Amino acid sequence: MTFRYRNMAPEGNQTEVIISCQPYVSCVLLRIFPFLICVVIICGNLLIIMSVIYFKQLHTPTNYLILSLAVSDLLVGLLIIPLSSEFNRDYCQIHGGLVCLAQQCIEVTLTTASILNLMCISIDRYYAVCKPLVYKTAITVSVVVFMILLSWSFSFLLSVGFVIAEVNYAKCGEKCYIYVVNVNVSGPILTFFLPMIIVMCIYAKIFFVAHKQARSIQNRTYHSRTPGSTVRKMERKATKTLAIVLSAFLLCCCPFFLCLMIVFVNRISVSFVVLDVLSWLVMSNSMLNPFIYAFFYSWYRSAFKIVISGQICLRDFSNTRLE
Repeated sequence: MTFRYRNMAPEGNQTEVIISCQPYVSCVLLRIFPFLICVVIICGNLLIIMSVIYFKQLHTPTNYLILSLAVSDLLVGLLIIPLSSEFNRDYCQIHGGLVCLAQQCIEVTLTTASILNLMCISIDRYYAVCKPLVYKTAITVSVVVFMILLSWSFSFLLSVGFVIAEVNYAKCGEKCYIYVVNVNVSGPILTFFLPMIIVMCIYAKIFFVAHKQARSIQNRTYHSRTPGSTVRKMERKATKTLAIVLSAFLLCCCPFFLCLMIVFVNRISVSFVVLDVLSWLVMSNSMLNPFIYAFFYSWYRSAFKIVISGQICLRDFSNTRLE
């Protein structure tokens, strides 16, 4: 992810910074590293998308939400990383233009969509763990599809709003600095911090209820052999796995958004190298989820093995029982 940064003086004067990279080994590595990340992101998330679509066992509301998250991660590898080249970044800083506005729109859309997908997943886990008796009636496929469409639509409309604000920035006159600060502070709050606070509150409630359920099962050990107990254990394992996905997302994204807000609120000058490192940390999150699912879910490991080996080209495995 890259953002267009402007150093604004109180009078509204704009300072442009041009970064050039000399052909040293470090610069070569900085070009190879994004390419490798891009390949891993595309391959890993394609595995998730193909697995969820192909195997009928994975046709569940939770996996459809994971599918939506994988699509946003895949688009990061297909669109954001190629658009975040050194040439394109410098070009946008100097010339701007419609292409740069479109790039910014895509970046904000995908980032917000990822966060809202995580919020939808947390709602799904809340009903699965805290309200298991109404889970199947409350979280249906149609409800999940509506949640996914709402998340992507809201993300797109929000990104368009920020792009319009970017276009109107030139007309702000003497209030330019205040205008830019308001946009760059409200953006991270609406697209990151507020959704993440909601998600963390939901997960806090989930783990409180899961802890009570675990103590109840321990006090009545014979329940551990009942089907209901097995289901609750599976739901708690799924919740812990998705909590790890959320934690990885927070660790990768928080430094960037915190730095962004500090820069614009306190008017501190930050090196583009620092901002680039933090932005690449954000993008690297898109390659982590496939590894997390493969490590914690045996059925995803089985699905990945079948897809990678090319067995689905030989015969129909869609009804295969994944273990």
